Amino acid sequence: MIEQLPILIIVIPLLSAPLFVLIGNRKIVQLLALAVSWVVFGIAIALLSRVLERGPISYELGNWPSPYGIVYVVDYLSSFVILFVSALGAIVLTYAPPSIKQEIPLSKHYLFYAMYLLCLTGLLGMCITGDLFNVFVFLEISSLSSYALISLGKTRRAPVAALHYLIIGTVGATFFLIGIGLLYQMTGTLNMADIASRVNPDSGSRTILVAFAFMTVGLSVKMAVFPLHTWLPNAYTQAPSVVTSFIAATATKVSVYAFIRLVFGIFTPQFAFEKLPLDQALMVFSLIGIFVASTAAIYQTDVKRMLAYSSVAQIGYMLLGVSMANVSGLTAGITHLFNHALIKGGLFMVVGCFALRIGSVKLDDLRGAGKTMPLTSFAWVIGGLGLIGVPMTAGFISKWLLLTAALELNWWPVAVLMLFSSLLALIYIWRVVEVLYLAEPSARAKSAREAPLMMLVPTYVVIGATIVFGCWTVYSAGLAHNAAMALTGLVESGGMP
Repeated sequence: MIEQLPILIIVIPLLSAPLFVLIGNRKIVQLLALAVSWVVFGIAIALLSRVLERGPISYELGNWPSPYGIVYVVDYLSSFVILFVSALGAIVLTYAPPSIKQEIPLSKHYLFYAMYLLCLTGLLGMCITGDLFNVFVFLEISSLSSYALISLGKTRRAPVAALHYLIIGTVGATFFLIGIGLLYQMTGTLNMADIASRVNPDSGSRTILVAFAFMTVGLSVKMAVFPLHTWLPNAYTQAPSVVTSFIAATATKVSVYAFIRLVFGIFTPQFAFEKLPLDQALMVFSLIGIFVASTAAIYQTDVKRMLAYSSVAQIGYMLLGVSMANVSGLTAGITHLFNHALIKGGLFMVVGCFALRIGSVKLDDLRGAGKTMPLTSFAWVIGGLGLIGVPMTAGFISKWLLLTAALELNWWPVAVLMLFSSLLALIYIWRVVEVLYLAEPSARAKSAREAPLMMLVPTYVVIGATIVFGCWTVYSAGLAHNAAMALTGLVESGGMP
């Protein structure tokens, strides 16, 4: 049974989704979805433990050896990402029932759970597959289900935001698929390790260069890299709170994971960062994105939209680490994948609590909510400190690793800009704190009461984890360092057979 875990983590949620549609009963589907999500998380823990004990796992579907068959691979990086994606998927789904009861019509609840598990399947599949075309397939599974989830929002703007995301996301996916087709034309294989062994980046082939360009642009759309981020603010703002909490914590992070695999597992850093100036381009666009998106966040009056622009900025930090192309920078970028997933997922869960009790996430309506919703408001403070990067929070660990990596390369201007960018985060986080605690209570806030325990407990689990992993970094920065060492070839990773 243990040997089948790599396929079970995909098959269980994938088969559950159509089963939920056939069942149709809201309460039964809710219980089954919770059970499935926690089983998937348990499998993720088992896979990570096995990788740490015995090294990377290779699973051949149908006993077809690579490169002829599809292979699933669980190594240091993929097991790490699978772990936090499945964890957040289970926790957010536990938090979900009161929120979706208010924000999604009862008749569509079973569809919500089906789409949620399909999205989770797609994200996990992108992490575990060793077949490049399978990456595209799972990317589309997660994207199509995300469009459906976003469209479930209670306002008329939700379907419009989903359509906007669909159009831009389809362009990104098409670019990625074109790149895969060009690589297949050059190599005759779709196995990632086999492609890496057959592609010669030093050959000067224009086809390889164009393939890399198409795939990079396609993934940049999915990552919401500035200036290809325009789909994200509306999608996060108009989606139901539960949907935003889940996709904000996971979707863009998995796309960053796929980009890291592309650069370090197929085309090599020598091609991307030495033959091409991708490191300089990433650094420039990351820094511009950090400052432009953080500045935009300051002027938002809707808290969900504020956090959406903040997410664009945080993607910049991750790619800034990748652009450094060394173990320290890559460790920082991978660590921030995990830390930001916790912080941003937790903050959006807090916003969902406000949306439930106040019926709005506008700053004007949240005035004085610190008095009537003290536990929810305090969770915002803790999560906000993590986003700013205050010591003893997970956000501090990410920024400290990025700073030290920048200083190793003598990138002093970058280090200074990073420190200054934290002040921008302080401004927009403080705006909300000031409204919650120092403003006169609004009519909505006066009549509000504390969020239910079913939502508060999962919220504090995620928010509390930002403190835990800000003090104890063995399983965050430690695993990220192991993954970075494997990606740069300093330790045996098992590759992507």
